[in-house]
Amino acid sequence: MSRAREFADLAGSADAGGLTGKNLIIGGCMRVAQRGTSATGLTSTGYHSIDRFRTSLFNGGTWTQSQSTTVPSGEGFGYSLKMDCTTADTSLATNHHCIVQHHIEGQNLQQLKYGTSSAESITLSFWVRSNKTGTYTVEFEELGNTKQYSQTYSISTADTWQKVTLTIDGDTASSLANDNSCELRLNWYLAAGPSYTSGTFNNSAWATTTTGNRVSSSQVNLADSTSNEWYITGVQLEVGEVATPFEHRSFADELARCQRYFQKSYDYDTAIGASTEIGAIFSRISTAVSNQPIQVVFPVPMRGQPADTIYSLVGTAGSVSDCGTSYSHDHDEGASINGTVGQTGFSKMQSVIMTAGNMYAFHYTMDAEL
Repeated sequence: MSRAREFADLAGSADAGGLTGKNLIIGGCMRVAQRGTSATGLTSTGYHSIDRFRTSLFNGGTWTQSQSTTVPSGEGFGYSLKMDCTTADTSLATNHHCIVQHHIEGQNLQQLKYGTSSAESITLSFWVRSNKTGTYTVEFEELGNTKQYSQTYSISTADTWQKVTLTIDGDTASSLANDNSCELRLNWYLAAGPSYTSGTFNNSAWATTTTGNRVSSSQVNLADSTSNEWYITGVQLEVGEVATPFEHRSFADELARCQRYFQKSYDYDTAIGASTEIGAIFSRISTAVSNQPIQVVFPVPMRGQPADTIYSLVGTAGSVSDCGTSYSHDHDEGASINGTVGQTGFSKMQSVIMTAGNMYAFHYTMDAEL
């Protein structure tokens, strides 16, 4: 095959979205929602519905976050992330804010060559829609180096999908840690108080983070009305100055990537804390002592040692089900995983004191989010 033909084939593959591994974002198609497809009454920071997309909230209104089927036509997306304001904050004070965030491990960013003269530019692309037109801010934030670099985009037509493409220069001055810590965070600002907008907006180069320089003074306040909503999908971050077609991965691939950060014993479509025996861990008590051996291996090794929560078969947090000698719930027993949780599984339950020969059963969630 000639070199010209190789380049032509490569270009054709890129045009069709055929290059794999280019997208540094996990879950950018908004398909995976292990915690549930909707979370209401949000006033605090955390992962609430769609995997790998965190909401940072400090006042700045009350929100519902959901997995929506409203998507741009003809782009191959089935879902978007929707933020819906349910209690307004019409006058944002000091550091009040609402931010949608995505965290990336440093060891997945070494190809950016940050901290060298060869540092690569990166291009962020995404589809966005809102009823509220105006200027919005996206911030690129190096957490380990306390640096940031912001850009703006405008929604010019209400309730209409548009594709946004933003390119920033590489950071030649500071390297990114080559480990499992969060080294790069993307922040989509929906609302930001004057603490974020009072300085000189930094949209030209990587610089030490100064709070007042992070957000454009023209930033809209999406929290100012309960009529306001914002959608995003097709999020892609890639090396270079060109936004190539979105990398569509299989659902199985995307789910496995997300399970590195969060996983559960429940079936995918089953709500956490549901009353169900399906997917539960069962073990028989051989001796009536407080520490019971059990072997649970996670389907995907996790980013680090996860925080665990256990649930009985009827959904009681911090308990297991005493099933007697059967395979169904009889009553709750307080229990915990006794310090044996690692990245690949766990091997002991504590404070499970039941009659020898009885069964105990439980579900779990494991959280190793950045």
